[in-house]
Amino acid sequence: MPYQDFRQFLDVLRQHGEVVDVDRPIAMNDVGKALKHAYQKGRPAVRFNDTGTDFPLVCGVYSSRKHALLAFQTDEKSILQKVLDGLDNPIAPVMAKGPAPCHDVVITEDIDINRFPIPTYSPKDGGPYITAGIVVSEDPETGVPDVGHYRFQILGKDTFSFSAQPFHRFGKNLTKCQKMGVTPKAALIIGVDPIIAYTCQVQVPDTTNDWEIAGGWRGAPVELTRCKSNDVEVPAHSEVVIEFEVDMNNTVMEGPLGEYTGYYTPATLKPLARITAITHRKNAIFQGLLTGKPVTENHILKQIPFEASVLKTLKRQFPTIESVSVRASAGVSFYVVVSMNQRFAGEARQVILSAMSSNIRPKWIVIVDPDIDVHSSSEVEWALAFRTQPQKDVIVVDQIPAGPSDPSIDDPTKPRPFRTASAIGIDATKPYGKPFSEVADVPGWEDFEMPEFDDRR
Repeated sequence: MPYQDFRQFLDVLRQHGEVVDVDRPIAMNDVGKALKHAYQKGRPAVRFNDTGTDFPLVCGVYSSRKHALLAFQTDEKSILQKVLDGLDNPIAPVMAKGPAPCHDVVITEDIDINRFPIPTYSPKDGGPYITAGIVVSEDPETGVPDVGHYRFQILGKDTFSFSAQPFHRFGKNLTKCQKMGVTPKAALIIGVDPIIAYTCQVQVPDTTNDWEIAGGWRGAPVELTRCKSNDVEVPAHSEVVIEFEVDMNNTVMEGPLGEYTGYYTPATLKPLARITAITHRKNAIFQGLLTGKPVTENHILKQIPFEASVLKTLKRQFPTIESVSVRASAGVSFYVVVSMNQRFAGEARQVILSAMSSNIRPKWIVIVDPDIDVHSSSEVEWALAFRTQPQKDVIVVDQIPAGPSDPSIDDPTKPRPFRTASAIGIDATKPYGKPFSEVADVPGWEDFEMPEFDDRR
């Protein structure tokens, strides 16, 4: 059975020993330090119970691959196939019957977002940030809903700003609203069924109803309810829902923030958003998410959806592709490894060029043979060392769209649509149709019994 809500998933994490309770007081500018400690101790989720507010703060919910497998209720061997099957078998959402739990408490007057525990993660951040929030918006022309993960900087009791890339769906929806003269209205949801959090990372066409993807992955429809101050539909079991409208004619300085690249993004002018209502469950649980130098929770959350998206896209044209790794250590977009059986000479180069043109905008693409584990750095490096000759196996392409927030791009002061970069592709497969040296390994070792090693880890 799929998880009904955020709380049920936390219970499962706790059953697996993956939740640490911190009962002593925690300052909001110390949360990042505490989470860095947690990352050195196996990446458990951390629940801060004394936050100086009426609400606990839970972080690290998506901080490890183990948590991701628990969220999808599967194992490493089956995860990508389960994700691909869900993409191919969407399930439409349904409207919740009766009062929605997220409307236990409704606040439309005297709104104060500071009632919630909102950390400042890195010392030079522009202020407190909601980093675990998920934006629900709609295309003003088609009405198709989008679910996306964006950062929100708190500016005042009922105002905040955010960063939405113009090529992301929320950014596109804002641009359409501005052209149509419509005030953009949306909702920021916090604390949801974990599958919804993974859904908002997947790369799909703009016509996709993200609730249907979440339904496919859950194996059951997502229950939605309508917001109180606008017509946006949100998960009925959300812990907190922050309804807002965007003032596209009024910009403010947003940032800096320690971003997924591991570097601060500078403060820039961004739209001002005004909170129109806050609703939440009784005894609501607020959520935080550490971002910054890889690897953090932010990167692990994106990894499986990104890998599935790239695999699904590439396999349409190249059916002999076997697996894809999108490296968390490289910001989950800048470094991609693909394993495949080449059907003809030069096919690996075609895969490289196709991957370069994908929406995640990778900077490094490595193609390897199926005997290489794409998730193993040592095996990929072995292929790079002994199956390539750089003068013939490396492709460099210049003047292509830059990946978001890349500090090394040609001119970071340019507006985002004008920023370009270069990308490198490496064919680390054995030469097609030609003899190659035989691998020197020790076959049959898996079946060779060595009881002396059984107690070692």
